Amino acid sequence: MITVRNLMQRKGHHVWQIEPHKSIFDALRLMTQKDIGALPVVDSSGLVGIISERDIIKLLAQEDGFSAEKDVAQVMTKEVITANPDSTIEDCMQLMTTYNIRHLPVLESDALIGIVSIGDVIKAFIDDRDETISHLEDYISGPGYIP
Repeated sequence: MITVRNLMQRKGHHVWQIEPHKSIFDALRLMTQKDIGALPVVDSSGLVGIISERDIIKLLAQEDGFSAEKDVAQVMTKEVITANPDSTIEDCMQLMTTYNIRHLPVLESDALIGIVSIGDVIKAFIDDRDETISHLEDYISGPGYIP
């Protein structure tokens, strides 16, 4: 069973993040430069929110006078669903499905140590499935197998 810790070892631990007082434009620029869909919002106390492309699209749809100069804190999701390093990819899939989200910040002792996306989770799930199939094929066709 693959855990978030295993997944982060494969993909790396670097987490792009933004501060709550930065502008939406700053968040969009960073997400575009790094080709990512969400940013954990962090201040001196730790994780305080998350801003995603979806949050910004919702704002665009709701407001007549959209301003990319608004602070991230005004748009971010404040109640963040998180994972921990010992969560399984199945746990992550369940959280993402239940809460209709695509990104899970990873906390260990309240410290932000990573983020996993739905793409990361699906890739890990498929890789695990392919590895299991390969092991089963090796077992079936191993020594002593007579077709």
